[in-house]
Amino acid sequence: MAIVELEPGLRQITAPNPSPMTAEGTNTYLIGTREIAVIDPGPAISAHLDAILGALTPVQQITHILVTHSHLDHSPLATELSRRTGAPIFGAGPSDWGRSDTMQRLAEEGEIGGGEGVDIDFMPHHLVKNGDIQYGDNWQIEAVHSPGHMANHVSFVWNGALFSGDVVMGWSTSLISPPDGDLTQFRNTLSQFLDRTDRVFYPGHGAPILQPRTRCEDLLQHRAMREEQILKALPGEGATAAELTAQIYSDIPSTLHRVASRNVLAHLIDLYERNEVRPIGTLSASGCFQRI
Repeated sequence: MAIVELEPGLRQITAPNPSPMTAEGTNTYLIGTREIAVIDPGPAISAHLDAILGALTPVQQITHILVTHSHLDHSPLATELSRRTGAPIFGAGPSDWGRSDTMQRLAEEGEIGGGEGVDIDFMPHHLVKNGDIQYGDNWQIEAVHSPGHMANHVSFVWNGALFSGDVVMGWSTSLISPPDGDLTQFRNTLSQFLDRTDRVFYPGHGAPILQPRTRCEDLLQHRAMREEQILKALPGEGATAAELTAQIYSDIPSTLHRVASRNVLAHLIDLYERNEVRPIGTLSASGCFQRI
């Protein structure tokens, strides 16, 4: 696995887990020249662990392990990397941390599905609050809570660059699968990012985002477009997320409809919270919704 120097004091190693959901693989970032902070160690792949450890020179040591969120392609390797190096793990919280009241209720009722790719064993040694700063040799990294893709998603800022995990990527939009993902939180995060002045976003997958504000605006417009499509497609008698997906996403292979339907469901729950749609009966992943 190649080690790419993105800028002085910042290197990237891409994990060997390419897929339609991860692009070329998960980006692991190494910050520092002596004391090293690792952002998103990645999936539990021994070759990737070897690549991270092999990137260290004799004078370097890993002192911090920072995790943007607890999906299986981002967090599992943190445990073994911590055991091998003694470095503590930092994150916002375990996989069910930070859910809204609505998402927590839906999770407890068990009718909403979700849980795809979640690292249920993730537990950071240190819980980072919004604005917390970690210090190393000639660097500092600030935590910025950024829920949406997952409720426990946190981004990290170093030297004018924001490590955006999976909440903002250039090659794809984010999967938002309730109750772990939350479209209301996602929109709020993007709106807050518009007020920032970061010079670049380094995402969890894909290439750096050189115009982050423009990308955030595009993502918000994309979600607004999907919402309009859903409302226009929703018949008076109601429809399920799967039925709406088949109509709205007719231009993609049907094999991807299951994933797309999770995004549609996220929109329906967001519209429900804004009193624009209502479930017919129990709010569930397979239930019908109709406009109010």
